[in-house]
This record gives sequence, structure tokens and C-alpha cells, in this order.
Amino acid sequence: MKNLKKQLGQFPDEKRKEYFNTLPNYLNGRFQNILETPALLEGESMTKLLLQSLCKVENTSPKTALPFVVTDLKNLQPEENVLVWFGHSSYFIQVDGKKFLIDPVFSGNASPMPGSIKAFQGADYYKPEHMPDIDFLLISHDHWDHLDYKTVQELKDKTGKVICGLGTGQHFEYWGWDLDKIIEKNWWDSIDIAEGFRVTLTPARHFSGRLLNRNISLWTSFVLKTPTKNLFLGGDSGYGNHFTEIGEKYGPFDLAIMENGQYNEKWPYIHTLPDQLMTEIKELKAKNFIPVHNSKFKLAQHTWYEPLELAAKHAEENNISISLPMIGEKLNLDQLGTVSWKKWWEEYK
Repeated sequence: MKNLKKQLGQFPDEKRKEYFNTLPNYLNGRFQNILETPALLEGESMTKLLLQSLCKVENTSPKTALPFVVTDLKNLQPEENVLVWFGHSSYFIQVDGKKFLIDPVFSGNASPMPGSIKAFQGADYYKPEHMPDIDFLLISHDHWDHLDYKTVQELKDKTGKVICGLGTGQHFEYWGWDLDKIIEKNWWDSIDIAEGFRVTLTPARHFSGRLLNRNISLWTSFVLKTPTKNLFLGGDSGYGNHFTEIGEKYGPFDLAIMENGQYNEKWPYIHTLPDQLMTEIKELKAKNFIPVHNSKFKLAQHTWYEPLELAAKHAEENNISISLPMIGEKLNLDQLGTVSWKKWWEEYK
């Protein structure tokens, strides 16, 4: 129980809450979405959903171990501009000499309860010890499948700074991170992190919370502008008008990393549905995208491969450039749109 208490993190302190109360997106002790965002479709209930989740659905998890590529992240050439995806929403970026790690979950499960919501076989190869020194750790929100206590604690000594939404920094402070390592900001705030590098926090339509503490910290997406690249790092989000606003303010993007998986028509406001994804990419003005939030954890009732299959199909139909690396495979950020990607999941259905 002691370890569980630690994993839960900590409610924002009074100083933080005093500041939050001055903000337009904070009301009655909770952060707010731009649009009204019910957790469930009207007429649905958590009881009904829990009962439906007990019904067996074929192929929600792979039958065999998923393929992965072993990339030595500690020995990349300094001039390489690459993204390496680790399954779900965890990925590494080396660009223009800086190293970024986003939403790493390397403990093997996306839950505080050991043995629950376990990573698929093959999707759990990468661990904190495989990571090089990280200049910037970016955390989109504090849900268990994006902020993993064990992982970030093992990364603490090799991480320069953590950048997160307001309130999420309280968890890191509680977990013993140095205050000068923690940067927490609101939507539309920008941080110049190095010469030619700027990180901007941008809205997402979602929610936060690690058990009972819903929406006391901010969920976010990021724009990462570097000397040679402009990247959109999407957090969990339902569709909303924020995609157009982000595209108009910060686009066009060389690459958008887009949530694509763990959706359900019964919770359409908090996770993008497959037929909405292309609209989001067009509104962002993204030249290329990679679909993430899939292929590691079962958090919805669709087949494990459906998000990738539909993203590839819809991208082709809309003449949108897509990148489809396997877990661990290098995506060259200098060659976006020039690679013909294999539909690797087809052999593992």
C-alpha cells in the first residue's frame, strides 16, 4: 500500500492552486476543456460499459509476440534526426542534437495493480536502461498509460528537465525530483529551451487523474520547434476546434504524432475516432503523421491492429503521407514521406 500511495502522486499544493484559480481554464478546483467534454456518450453509463467489457471480443490482444527492432539509442550518430516509437504513446526523438523522451511507460503494465493491463509480448522490450541521457522528458498528462512512476524514477538521474502541464509537476516534486528540473505550464505557454528550440503547450480534449483526483492537473499536447523541424506531439484527445487553432498558429508541421487507438463510439469526446483522424491532420496542416496509442495495451474493445489498419487505409484514400514504423524502428525525420512502409501488423493478426 505504501508503494501504491507513492505511485498515486500528490494533489497540487496551496501555492499552485492559488495560481490555478487565476486561470480561465480552471474552475471549481478542476481544469476545464475548451468544449464541454462528457466522459461518455449521452445515455451510456460506466456500469453498462463494465458489463460490456466482460464480453469476449476476438483479437483485442495479439496471439503471438509482436515484432520489434533493437535500436542502440545510446550510440546514434549526433547528426541523426530520428524518432523511435516504443508502442502506445512512448517515443524518443533525437533532433538537431537534442534528445527528447515522451510519455515513457516501460514497467510492463499501465496500471498501479501488478499484473493488470499488461503490455503485449514484444511491445515491452525497451526499458529505462536502454535510454541515453535525456535532455527533455515531456509528459502529456498523468494517466497511468502515460506517466509511469517506476519508469520516471529510474530515468530521474539521466534526465535534464521534465516539461508537463500545470499540476503534473506536483507528482514529480513529491517523487523527489529537483525543483529546478520541473517546468510546468498552461496551454499556449512557450518555453525557449535552447538556442533555436521552443516547446509550446497546446490544448487537448481529454482529462487527467490517477484514481480519484480527476482534472486537478492539466492534460496537453506539445509543439516542438527546432532549428530544422516543426513537430506536433499530440496527447490523448477527442476531436475539437483546437486542432484548427493549433494548425493556424503553429503549422504547417513536418510530422504529427497522433493518438490513434483505445477509442470507442461510447466515449467519442475524449479519444479520436478513426474517421476523425484525417480531419485533425488536415486541420493541423501536417505533412506527415505517425499513429500511436496502439500496439501495447488493451484499453478498448477494438482489435489490436484496427487503429493501424484504418489509419493506413484512410491516409491512402485522402492522399496523406503516413509513417508506420515497427516498435523500435528508426523513423528518419529527414526523409519523411519518402519511405514505403510495410504494413507490419498484417502478419500478426
